[in-house]
Amino acid sequence: MKIDAAVILTWVLFLALFPMVFIWLRRAYRIFFKKNYSEVALKRGESPKNPAKWAPFTGAINLVAGLVALWTIIGVVVLGYEYDKWSAMAGCTIWGKIFADWILRSQAHHFVFGKKKKVVVAN
Repeated sequence: MKIDAAVILTWVLFLALFPMVFIWLRRAYRIFFKKNYSEVALKRGESPKNPAKWAPFTGAINLVAGLVALWTIIGVVVLGYEYDKWSAMAGCTIWGKIFADWILRSQAHHFVFGKKKKVVVAN
């Protein structure tokens, strides 16, 4: 096997699946079992007004993405998937999760038109 840029990028993509699977499945576990909503639909580090409402959707996105990425790893190691098949699975999973998180985040944080009004606190 000749070591070139394509081989290095292939290994980087494959090895990057391991921490992704861990993080996504851990997030789903935290949301579904521990009821920890601190990472639900974050926008600029802030949670939505009602994170419990959006938690099942965020948990499902993380669970599905984590399971598909885990299946990709198993497919490469055990089932011997070819590069074209597993790289397509990994790429679609990563981009699908990015877009799904973006859609959920934009739905959870409503956009307000017009000027933002200052809240006056009475002393």
